[in-house]
Amino acid sequence: MSTTDFHSLWTTAAEPLGRIPAPKIEYVQLAPVLIVVGAAVLGVLVEAVVPRRARYATQLFLSVVALACAFAAVVGLALTGHGTTKAQIAAMGAIAVDGPALFLQGTILLTSLVAVFTFAERRLDPAHHGHRVDSFAAEAAAVPGSEHEKAAVKAGFTTTEVFPLVLFAITGMLVFPAANDLLTLFIALEVFSLPLYLLCAVARRKRMLSQEAAVKYFLLGAFASAFLLFGIALLYGYAGSVSYARIADVVDGAVASVDPALAATMGNDVLLLIGFAMLLMGLLFKVGAVPFHMWTPDVYQGAPTPVTGFMAAATKVAAFGAMLRLLYVVLPGLRWDWRPVMWGVAILTMLAGAIVAITQTDIKRLLAYSSIAHAGFILAGVIAATPSGVSSTLFYLAAYSFVTVGAFAVVTLVRDAGGEATHLSKWAGLGRRSPLVAAVFAVFLLAFAGIPLTSGFSGKFAVFKAAAEGGAGALVVVGVIASAIAAFFYVRVIVLMFFSEPHPEGPTVAVPSPLTMTAIGVGVAVTLVLGLAPQYFLDLAGQAGVFVR
Repeated sequence: MSTTDFHSLWTTAAEPLGRIPAPKIEYVQLAPVLIVVGAAVLGVLVEAVVPRRARYATQLFLSVVALACAFAAVVGLALTGHGTTKAQIAAMGAIAVDGPALFLQGTILLTSLVAVFTFAERRLDPAHHGHRVDSFAAEAAAVPGSEHEKAAVKAGFTTTEVFPLVLFAITGMLVFPAANDLLTLFIALEVFSLPLYLLCAVARRKRMLSQEAAVKYFLLGAFASAFLLFGIALLYGYAGSVSYARIADVVDGAVASVDPALAATMGNDVLLLIGFAMLLMGLLFKVGAVPFHMWTPDVYQGAPTPVTGFMAAATKVAAFGAMLRLLYVVLPGLRWDWRPVMWGVAILTMLAGAIVAITQTDIKRLLAYSSIAHAGFILAGVIAATPSGVSSTLFYLAAYSFVTVGAFAVVTLVRDAGGEATHLSKWAGLGRRSPLVAAVFAVFLLAFAGIPLTSGFSGKFAVFKAAAEGGAGALVVVGVIASAIAAFFYVRVIVLMFFSEPHPEGPTVAVPSPLTMTAIGVGVAVTLVLGLAPQYFLDLAGQAGVFVR
């Protein structure tokens, strides 16, 4: 090849290819997410530069302020019409800013704010070597029982990294129900899953059980993520795009132009059905629906109780929000294909959660199976496939999340020499030993059971009414039967607390700081307000029930 030929190659390669267009980002509409992720990054810097003795107060202040500001941003967006008339697709098609997204983000932020108070509690255990301790390991990297760990406890170390970790998890949860394409959905899933795997492993007491729970959650979560990613790949092959709107158009047959490179696979229903099934499997794993529930009782039992409460509430809200958007925006044309499958999943989930919970002797495992049953009840609203189905599901998620955080906050108070006394036998006579704590826990249990005048009754009535109107009357009958079964084990715990003799060597009820008292108080207040006067909040959920596409 001559020198001239080489020069021709160089000049061709050096020719300008034109300007790359700058991305258009709507920073105001994305403010809630940006505030929380910014605070999470600041939290990492705090761990690097702030003296150890000042980190706890700094991290708590930063987390609370960030979550409060993010919630204020959500309210501001809702008041300026971004949930209704100004609903739009932001971030170059990646994020939807509409009613369901704002409602779910507000619920996640408020629930997380209450949960962060339980993370920061430091008065439940006696002080170690003059230092107050929380629910988390003194030094997470230390081998349980090692001299390194003992030295960290003696020095008064605390794992304040949990605060930026929980903020990163909340960031993923805020994006997850608002994602408008499949890649954003997957990235959001990993952003909130990875911090949760870590948070499950850092319990101060019973560290081996905690680490076992984290490993189980990580391994099964990795499988679920793999299924979801494979489903995304198949749906891309089917539609030639990861955008929700584009996939919906291909499903409806409303596509004008076909990419020649994908012409052979586009419109192939096998890719659509298998891809959708795999995508749904990943989401059903996150909500803890049968048969993807195996991780739930072990992880709920082994994780630090504040983390369990946070996961049980916020993760469900985010995952059901993503499922609603997927089924109502992307796949409304496949309603006759996905409804029978979801019927089966909902029935199995309601019955399995309620029946297996009866056999449990650990309060955290009982609440875990209770959460599985509630996933089935929420699925009844999803299956309705009507506007009232969306609004009732949103309302149920809001009601359930606060009851859950409050219930797990109460569990942290009942303690013996080994830490939290979670075996049911130790709760005998709690109503006589500490009437107020037992009464508060009874209120939460009655809400879980769906007893009138509690938020649980309002939520169940709303989703069952929507399901019946959507043609799923038989599902409502199963739901009522499952609720009756579930009521048995909730009432059994109440009877155990108030009508059994307390053991002389039984556990004590720790006096918490105002942080945990606030978390429990908010839970009780929301439970009673949504039970006694639910109409305003049902109307709010109804106004927020329209997706943008």
